[in-house]
Amino acid sequence: MKCVKQSLQILCLLAFTSTAFAQTYEVLMKNRGTGGPMVYEPDYLAIQPGDSVKFIRKHKSHNAASIAELSPAGYPGFIGKIDEEIEVKYDNAGFYGIKCSPHYAQGMIMLIKVGDAVLPDSYRAFKAPGLADKRFQEIYTRIDKQ
Repeated sequence: MKCVKQSLQILCLLAFTSTAFAQTYEVLMKNRGTGGPMVYEPDYLAIQPGDSVKFIRKHKSHNAASIAELSPAGYPGFIGKIDEEIEVKYDNAGFYGIKCSPHYAQGMIMLIKVGDAVLPDSYRAFKAPGLADKRFQEIYTRIDKQ
């Protein structure tokens, strides 16, 4: 019985410790930034499972939403409301594409890498609308240089 109690205490401590080290990253939703008009800053994050990303509105008319074609299989995705600040927790390793729904074709996109994931070939083959595709290709080039 003593062994079971100690095991439970250790499991509780491990669970608390893993959430205690989780981080929250801030991403700004902007009309204009260092990357030009209609951007997320930063446009690429590498985080760990259990970390969260908070999308912060700096200007009106933006949101954050997952891109189904640029998400791991089985990921349910999310769609934030326009002008809503939203915090999303990422528990599973993989790459997650994010868009601003009204400004997707204008290139308002970002990519989040969670854990030790490898960028799937299907992401490179996917053609996002308008300027979004060019910006994704630029992010992929930066990833390749890491």
